[in-house]
Amino acid sequence: MTDNTSRERDDAATDGGVASAGAAQTHRDTDYLSEEVNLLKPSTAYMRDHLRIVWAGFIVWALAVFGPVTLTMLAPGPMTTTTVPVLGFPLHYFLVAFGAPTSALVLAAVYARQRDKLDDKYGIEHTAAEPADSGSVDNGGQQG
Repeated sequence: MTDNTSRERDDAATDGGVASAGAAQTHRDTDYLSEEVNLLKPSTAYMRDHLRIVWAGFIVWALAVFGPVTLTMLAPGPMTTTTVPVLGFPLHYFLVAFGAPTSALVLAAVYARQRDKLDDKYGIEHTAAEPADSGSVDNGGQQG
């Protein structure tokens, strides 16, 4: 069952795409383990924005990976006879062997940057946890 009150709070807490302190607090107060997860209708504004980034990346990845293969099947003449001027490889080989892995690296960097922007928008901070015994860090782990 979907709780529409949390969605209304999230939508009311944003002003023109700029999150207020209320949106960050709502995000912190949301128990994501008990929220309904639906990839087509996310329950919170943060999940909606995050899934928009994920789906856009998935579409670009699918085009980068399957595009050259599909083009080779649909137009085998130009894809197999055209060579890359610098290396002399056939175009279809170059696009699959170099283009797909390179696009995956670029997509990873774009995803990380977009996710950082999203975290900033909703006031999410990623801090390292403090060690349980801070004295063990200062003296090399020796009990003093």
